[in-house]
Order: sequence, then structure tokens, then C-alpha cells
Amino acid sequence: MDKDIKTSAGKMDALLHVRENFDIVRRDVTVCGKRCAVYFIDGLTKDDTVQHVIDTLIQRQEKAAPDMNALLSLCRACISYVEVRGVTSYGEAADELLSGVTVMLCDGVCGAVCMDCRKYPCRNVQEPENDKVLRGSRVGFTETLNVNTALIRRYIRTPDLTMEAHRVGNISKTDVVICYMKGKADEKYVRSLGKMIDNVRVDALVLSTQSLAECLVKKKWYNPFPKIKMTERPDCAAAHLIEGKAAILTDNSPAVMLLPSTIFDFMQETDDFYLPPLVGTYLRFIRCTVFFLTLFLSPLWYLLISYPEWIPPWLDFIKVREQAAMPIIFQLFVLEFAVDGLKLAALNTPSMLSGSFSIIGGLILGDFAVRVGWFVPDTIFYMAFVAIANFSQPSYELGYAFKFLRLLVLFLTALFGVYGFVFGFLIFILLIVTNRTVGGKSYLYPLIPFNARALSTLIIRKRKKS
Repeated sequence: MDKDIKTSAGKMDALLHVRENFDIVRRDVTVCGKRCAVYFIDGLTKDDTVQHVIDTLIQRQEKAAPDMNALLSLCRACISYVEVRGVTSYGEAADELLSGVTVMLCDGVCGAVCMDCRKYPCRNVQEPENDKVLRGSRVGFTETLNVNTALIRRYIRTPDLTMEAHRVGNISKTDVVICYMKGKADEKYVRSLGKMIDNVRVDALVLSTQSLAECLVKKKWYNPFPKIKMTERPDCAAAHLIEGKAAILTDNSPAVMLLPSTIFDFMQETDDFYLPPLVGTYLRFIRCTVFFLTLFLSPLWYLLISYPEWIPPWLDFIKVREQAAMPIIFQLFVLEFAVDGLKLAALNTPSMLSGSFSIIGGLILGDFAVRVGWFVPDTIFYMAFVAIANFSQPSYELGYAFKFLRLLVLFLTALFGVYGFVFGFLIFILLIVTNRTVGGKSYLYPLIPFNARALSTLIIRKRKKS
């Protein structure tokens, strides 16, 4: 950077397009007899703090030496409650300014002083809509990174909790933090995550956490199982950190990535740990059983009605006793797509009407479809069970992974009968076994490789020992 304030300020003005941007503010002041230019962004800084900083510097009358160290010492002596550091290039100064930091140039100093007076717009830390609990904390992450790291610090008050800062995106320069517990997390794995994040080459993380996840996961298109568990709850993130996992926080996103994530992690829910051990174990068993039924219930029913001679007398009630204009297999596929259509319609319906709209819409469409002879009541019943059971576990991505595999098993069963059903089941097992977490670990741990103690903890909600 240049020592002459006129030259350095002119280059900063040109780099930041100060004249065109109304929210980038430049204030010319005199500090210790030297001309200075203070830059800040209106809306990303605390107005009273910036005003106090400027007033304090203006009131200083001693003569400052024309170098960066003297200027930093002066600022640190005058400004007691904000972070202060120096940068030596226009690019660094611009990056700091655009992230909300106040930047000051001084005549005779080859560099700039960055003073952290940021105050990002932030909503309240209310409970996340898609991860509610009956008991426990009602606090959720927000879109502000510093708030999210502070929420985790409230739960884990130890110096072993480490927050590593990274920056991703040539244009967005999004702040990313890797959070882990020293002594519990695999530090080799954490270092590999840091290298993966540093090697991401994109212009911007437009979708924040999801964009970063897509850059980290080299996912094969034919394997639908999710590799990264997301949470918006600080208590859930803290629990995983204490277990030795790593958490990745991204600015502008309330979702936190938990790594590495196995399929058993997706089957757990926060409510299990806020209820007594017996109740938590029962709910976990019911959740897993009901959810796995969604994969094979409709294909198995279709297989049995295709071969009615295989149906034992005690299952005679599953036979289709009515005829419809549309074959059963087409009814199942149409209903699969209709359920997603109703979900999208409910998602885009105003919140005051969405609940009643989805219920009334489903009832009316189902009733009329049976009356006009398109569908039989049996297919609507089984698909209604599948649609509701999908919500028994919290992961949206895992629900759609099971949906795609269910459609595949249905398709193969319709083509090849019992062989297609068995082959679809084998594809399901193969996709899970060959899947890997971010970092290359087994997706079925602690089942493969087998760890009896860890597996029992996942199956049974155990009491906390003192």
C-alpha cells in the first residue's frame, strides 16, 4: 500500500466504487496531526461504536510515528473493546471492509488498520421449525456465524473446544468454521477437512451450507443416501462434538454440518435424549421399524397380490376386491408423485392455509379418485401410510433416498416378479455397504466394522452415568 493518504485513499475509493455505493461510507479525520480516511459499511457496523472510535482518535493530541506499529499501538491503547489488526495490501483491506470491519488509512503509514466494529443483522435464536422437541432447549442457530459459535460455547465451556476459521469463494468470500474438541476428535480427520475446504474453488457459496456440502461430497449420482447430517440445534451439535465429531458452520446459514455421519446418525432424534431412557429406546425402535417399513411395504404388497396363491388365509384381507381402470402398479407410481405434488403445494401455500389445504386436498383427491374408478382404496391406504411414516425420522434427504429405492424395487418387482423384488433388496444393501462418509469411513459404523459397545448405544438409549 502507498504511504501518501491521497494516493491510498484514491485507490481504495476506486477499488470499492465508493461514489456508486451509497452504503460504503468514507470519513476523513485528523488523528495526531495526520490525515486519515475511515471506511465502514452502513448496516454492518455498530454506529455508536464507530462514532466512539472516531471521537477517541480525534481527541488524541500526541504525535504518532509514521509507521504501522505506532499506529496499531495507538489504536490498541485508545480502543479497548474491539479487535484491532493491520493489513498491508488493498485487497486485504477491501476484504475486511466488505465483511463489516472498519478500515482506517493514515498518511505516512504503508498499510491499513482494521477495527472490528461489526454488527450483523440477526434474527432471534428461536427453536427451528423442522427440529422441535417436547422438552429441552428452545434455542436454534441463526444465519450469523458469530452467534452460532457463541451458542456452542455456551454448551461446551472448555479450552479444548476449537474453532478454525476458513474463507471460501472467490467472490462471496464466505466465512466457514470447523469446530471440534481437541483430544476427542480425530485431528488427522479434522486436518483433512480443513484441506478439503481450502481446496474448494468456487466463485460463491450461493446456497451457503448446501453449496459447501456439494463441494465436499464427491457423491455418485446413483447412490441417493445422504453423507452429511444437518442440524439447527446447538444442543445437538454440542452432543456430537463431545462424541468426537466435527461441526462445520457457514456464515448466512442456520444449518450446521456434522461429520462424519453414518446412516445410524440420521435415525437418531434429539427428543430421544430429553425423555427417560425406556421411553427414548421405545421411540427409537418404533421410528426405525416404521421407517424401514416404508421401503418394502408397498413393493411387498404388490408382489403378494400379483401372486395371490402365496397369500396365507390369515392375510386374506390384503387382496384387492375392487377393480379400477388403472393397473395397480400405475396407481402406486401415480400416488407416489401425487404425494410429492401435494407437499410442494403445501410448501408454497401461505402458512395460515397450508395445514388445512394439504389435509382437505388429500381427502378430496383420494375420495374422488376412488369414486371415478381410477384407484382402489387399498393403494390409497398403503401410500397414505408410507407418506405419513416418512415423517417418523427427521432427515428429509434420507426420506427421499428411501423413496427412490422404493420406486426402484416397485419397478423391478413389476418387471421380474419375486426375482425383481429380491434384486431390488440386494441393490439397497449394496448401496449402503459401498457408501462412504465424507473422509472415506464406513457408512455402517459401528455395524461395519463391528463395535458392540457403540452399536448398543445407538440401539438403546442409556442412562447418563455420573
